[in-house]
Order: sequence, then structure tokens, then C-alpha cells
Amino acid sequence: MKLHHKLTSIAVGLSLMAGAQSRKIDFEKYELDNGLEVILHEDHSTPIVTVSVMYHVGSKNENPTRTGFAHFFEHLMFEGSENIERGEYMNIVQNSGGTLNANTTQDRTYYYQTLPSNQLKLGLWLESERMLHAKVDQEGVETQREVVKEERRQRYDNQPYGDFIEQMFSRAFTQHPYKWTPIGSMDHLNAASIDEFRDFYKTFYVPNNATMVISGDFESDEAKELIADYFKDIPKGEKEIPFPKVEPAKVKGPIVDTVYDEIQLPAVFTGYRIPKATHPDFYALSMLNSVLAGGESARLQRTLVDEKQLALQVGSFPYGLEDAGLFIFISLPNTGVDLTDLEDGIYAEIEKVKKNLVSEKEYQKIKNQEKADFVSSNSTTSGVANSLARYDVLYDDVNLINNEIDKYMEVTREDIQRVAKEYLTKENEIKLYYLPADQQNQ
Repeated sequence: MKLHHKLTSIAVGLSLMAGAQSRKIDFEKYELDNGLEVILHEDHSTPIVTVSVMYHVGSKNENPTRTGFAHFFEHLMFEGSENIERGEYMNIVQNSGGTLNANTTQDRTYYYQTLPSNQLKLGLWLESERMLHAKVDQEGVETQREVVKEERRQRYDNQPYGDFIEQMFSRAFTQHPYKWTPIGSMDHLNAASIDEFRDFYKTFYVPNNATMVISGDFESDEAKELIADYFKDIPKGEKEIPFPKVEPAKVKGPIVDTVYDEIQLPAVFTGYRIPKATHPDFYALSMLNSVLAGGESARLQRTLVDEKQLALQVGSFPYGLEDAGLFIFISLPNTGVDLTDLEDGIYAEIEKVKKNLVSEKEYQKIKNQEKADFVSSNSTTSGVANSLARYDVLYDDVNLINNEIDKYMEVTREDIQRVAKEYLTKENEIKLYYLPADQQNQ
């Protein structure tokens, strides 16, 4: 069975790679007079349509004394509107045969619903209600405060190693607003007045700070008429939309710290500052990550887990953002293994990349992985909608949905070696040791 699954996976990957070279995603982009950017992508292969809106607001746009607002609004915007009863937003979508969700990062907030294609009008109406007159009242604020507090408890405070991103970012970005993460401060949310919440809504949830994408089974002429009906009369925002003016300062490392947590196993998290996601080096860093941690046969897993049995779990990922990012390593030692031995093992694998070019065979493998991942991310109407919105809002280049893969393919073996040497250095390093809380006073 394992062999069969592996062969099936290979076949799917080859199919996706072939598609990467042949399938072009056509789209049309235009702008309403109120500043709302609209992107349309017709795909009649399945009778569904995704309606999505991305607002260019994340935690980096927040007042430093009121962190958590962007993520809080992700929840609050499902409370309802002048024409949608409280708590009915999700029911309307689900009762129409659709699904919906939303998410927030440091840079943007994204809402989407995927519906049967005959419900396009419904999706547009729902998003226009959110943008025009969502409910921002005391009852909704109090309800969602409790929801966010519970999310904080479950996903961060009571989760082993749950706050490592917060801990890492607070040390990597000492001046830039990336120093706090989207979950924000519960104290800030508790202290905020209803007027502050309403001001945030009027500032950021405006058409000139948003991109709407429709992807799937619809007719563009009909969609344009509906978009005009529901969105053209929404007033343009009058407030200045604040974005960080400060450049992220360089890390003056190595920065080493210890976090005591309610955990059974110790762990070590290591981060390195990297450029913003639009920087050419980000593509080389992504491919470096594929070399180190791109699957079961990648170097960290193969060497430190399978062969040397130093790690119970080890991996890495590039955390790309609009202004700067982090390349993060996660590692949990095997039973009886000292953290420093595991660290040395990771450093040894990094040094191998710095000293020797990856082999041609390995290079081709990671290129194939990038092709497969790229096609897979755009294989559904919701995936295409997400990509189109993200490329427009954060990259200002929608056609990256067709040609970003070329930027990966242009990365050379020498580029991979160069970025490892340039960014994965002691001077650029933040290291966090996570130890069981009962060791704190020993």
C-alpha cells in the first residue's frame, strides 16, 4: 500500500508540474471610482464560485497601545450588519450550500466564501454589507472579546511552545510593528472603547483599502453589473490609512534567551532575519528551505531524525512578510539528547550548504517540488482567489499568478549557497531555548 500511495503521489506531482507549464490563469482587473480594486477569473470547470475580499490591514497597522485589533475585526465582521441579524452571517452561507472563512496576518485580513455558482449575488451582497455597514456595537465587541480570549488560551497560552512566534518576533523586530503578532494583547482589547473600534472600522474597512476577487463559474458581464449595484455607491474612506514608516532594524545577534513553559520536552527555536517576500533573495531562501526541510527526504529529517536520531522533530520555514521576514528552525531533541548536540547537528547541515553546492539531482528535485506546490496552490477557485488577492495587495503585480514560478526556476545552485552564507549567520541569529517550567529555579 505504501508503494502504491508513493507512486500515486509521484503521478499527481508529475501531472501538476506539466500543468505548471501549460495552464495560464486569465483574469481581468479594474477599479471602481471609490478605489475598490476588482479582479475577475472565470473558470467554468465546476459549478462553484469564490467571492473574496482582502483588506490591506494587519497587525502592523495597529496602534502600539491597541494591538490585536486587526485579528479582532476578523471575528467581529461576522457579527452581522444593518440587514443581517446578529450571528446569521455564517448560517446564510452554509444554508445556501457554501463554506466560508477568514484569516489575518501582520499585513492583511482576508475574507472568502465559496458558493454554488447560482449564489454569486448572495456572496456579493454579503461582502458589501460587511464593507458598508457592519455591526460595530457594544454587544458584538463584548461577545468577540470572549471569543478571542478563548482562542488565545487554546492556541497560545495552553499549547506547548504555543507562543514561540510571539517570542521570536518580539526579539527580531525591536522597533518595527512586527514586534507584536496578530493575536495582540488582551489587555489592549479590554481597555479599548467602542469609539476606538468604530474608528478602526472607518479607517481600514473602506473600498480604497480593499481588493475583491471573484473566481469560478460566472459570467463577467453579469458580475460587473452586480458589483456596480452593490459596491459603487459605498463611500471612499476619508481617513489616512496608516502604514509603518520605520524600517526594520538589523538583528544585532546572536540573541539568546530561555523561555520556561509548561512542557515535557525541551526545544530550541532559531530565527534569522530575511528580506521581505518581494525581494529576489526570498525565492532562493524558499528553495534553501526545500533543501533543508522540504519533505521526508530533506536533509534535516534524513540526517538528524532518521540517521543520527538526534531529533524527535526538526524542520524550518521562511516566514515571508511585506516589510521583512524570518527564516525559522524548529527542533525537539530525541530522548536523552542534549539540546547543544541537536543544535550542532543543525549547524552542520547549514554549513554543508554553505561549503558545497547542492547536487544537480537535489536541485532538480526541489525545482520539481516548487512547480508542484505552485500549481497545487492554484488548483481550486478558492486557491486562485487567494493568490490573485495576495499578489495584488502585497506584491502589486497580479500576473505573478502566472509567472512567479519563473522566479523560482531562475534561482541557481549558487544562489542557494549565497543566501545561506549571507543570512544564516550568528550575527543575524535569534535563539530561544524552551525548557520545562519546573527547571526555572534549579
